[in-house]
Amino acid sequence: MQKGHASPLFPALADTGAAADRPALRFGERSLTYAELAAAAGATAGRIGGAGRVAVWASPAMETAVAVVAALLAGVAAVPLNPKSGDRELAHILADSAPSLVLAPPDAELPPALAALERVDVDARARGAVPEEHADEGDPALVVYTSGTTGPPKGAVIPRRALAATLDALADAWRWTGDDVLVQGLPLFHVHGLVLGVLGPLRRGGSVRHLGRFSTEGAARELNDGATMLFGVPTMYHRIAETLPGDPELAKALAGARLLVSGSAALPVHDHERIAAVTGRRVIERYGMTETLMNTSVRADGEPRAGTVGVPLPGVELRLVEEDGTPIADLDGESVGEIQVRGPNLFTEYLNRPDATAAAFTADGFFRTGDMAVRDPDGYVRIVGRKATDLIKSGGYKIGAGEIENALLEHPAVREAAVTGEPDPDLGERIVAWIVPADPAAPPALGTLADHVAGRLAPHKRPRVVRHLDALPRNDMGKVMKRALGHD
Repeated sequence: MQKGHASPLFPALADTGAAADRPALRFGERSLTYAELAAAAGATAGRIGGAGRVAVWASPAMETAVAVVAALLAGVAAVPLNPKSGDRELAHILADSAPSLVLAPPDAELPPALAALERVDVDARARGAVPEEHADEGDPALVVYTSGTTGPPKGAVIPRRALAATLDALADAWRWTGDDVLVQGLPLFHVHGLVLGVLGPLRRGGSVRHLGRFSTEGAARELNDGATMLFGVPTMYHRIAETLPGDPELAKALAGARLLVSGSAALPVHDHERIAAVTGRRVIERYGMTETLMNTSVRADGEPRAGTVGVPLPGVELRLVEEDGTPIADLDGESVGEIQVRGPNLFTEYLNRPDATAAAFTADGFFRTGDMAVRDPDGYVRIVGRKATDLIKSGGYKIGAGEIENALLEHPAVREAAVTGEPDPDLGERIVAWIVPADPAAPPALGTLADHVAGRLAPHKRPRVVRHLDALPRNDMGKVMKRALGHD
């Protein structure tokens, strides 16, 4: 692994001039300036130096941000823990990552799975000197556990280089500066909320206001009070789209924002259009994963094209490949291939899993994302789904579930939609539409939805089966858990 001395991840923490009094973090009524954050993180860093890996009880609280910054300052890898994880998952993560202690807010009640681990309470008002960073750019910064859809979660080891590369590439793409104030209400145990939503503003010398729990009222309040950027996931933007017509304060807030960003899953085109119609502002999407951090984004100075995740970020090489690994040269907006990426944004390994690490990379160093996409002639990437759950092979065609879902959501009788494939003796796989009706008393019929899709896309993309649900199963980031959609 190539090494090189890493420059400081957060230059603003060393600033002792007027910038030291700038706001860095705000969680509810609690806030820290850069000088206060530097002192609190410095105090905690002094207690954990040389600790190896440390677990962080990653509740949506000020102390989580202080703890992770402290670990990075101390050159110690942080393992964020989801407070909603069950004992079995926590036990697996602790056994796998072997942290020497756990950092937590003083008032946090930790579960029995953590009882044997030395606890360090994080004091956001403590005072200590900021240690000089001696870490190498290839040293581990975070170990983030991926949701285990096939077996227990794997710990993706994210080096310091990847944090710096992704955050600097996003600064280029989004024109992100220290003058930006970000509002978000995302969990802090994922890349989206923690790396982009907390470490991102701090690397720029800007400010983040965390809502604790997302609400349209909170987002509107902060955007109308000087915040310039909003980060969210599709379920949050769906709530915004539903609320906008009757909420002029929310409409004013979004219209005045510099940047509205959605990620972690595809934002339905229908919600894009509803938000744009009321506010005149377009939500932009970006694409990343735990293992790669950020790969692509619609640029702040680019066309915010609904349904795409933009173009590769600076430093990221991206290609689409056939099933046999042959690169797809045609940027025709139709040829579906798996996304593979290479660049300084990548993780280094799955902890303790050399087999899984080796399988994840090609011989020439590209990471196999498992995401399927097409590329438009100008390079914009449109993701059509996951290789494992969203690529449907029907009647000789490779079909992405995502575009069918977008088409279904444009029908007024559909509130939510998910699309899967199931075995079919004639077609290979048939397309199944899982629908949450807008009116449960009058669910849309298969024929109606099939005609609707065929008229917008192509006849071979129409659903052959429709199943009605009260709600779609989703994880804590709003992604539909398609493996939980059983077949009748």
